Amino acid sequence: MTGALLVSLVSCLIAVSQASIINRCDLARVLHKEDLDGFEGYSLNDWLCLAFVESNFNISKVNENADGSFDYGIFQINSHYWCNDYRSHSKNICHEDCQDLLSPSLLSSIICAKKIVSGAGGMKNWVAWRLHCAGRPLSYWMTGCFLG
Repeated sequence: MTGALLVSLVSCLIAVSQASIINRCDLARVLHKEDLDGFEGYSLNDWLCLAFVESNFNISKVNENADGSFDYGIFQINSHYWCNDYRSHSKNICHEDCQDLLSPSLLSSIICAKKIVSGAGGMKNWVAWRLHCAGRPLSYWMTGCFLG
């Protein structure tokens, strides 16, 4: 009886943790719908690569940095500059609550990421994008995905 309860509990925990991961092709469709394909000179493949290297497509990822700031959501948007985080003072350039960047709708994350990319540095604002995506062939990110 206890073994069955444990298996059931573990199954529920796995389902909850997987619920915050978005499929690569589903993310491509959401980004395409929000007109990110070609936005500010970056392709949809760049956006997919960014989401992968920053969060592994995890919508609810929160990461603490050495400076005490936090990175939120699928694009790991930093609380020091971009969103309002109750834990520390923030410039809140995106005029968003950091918790909203964890929403499954992705709208707040996309709007804020667009703002970041449209400013100085573009996607180079993300170190992981510079290291793993910039200047590399990225066409495989859309392999097998249909936007229709």
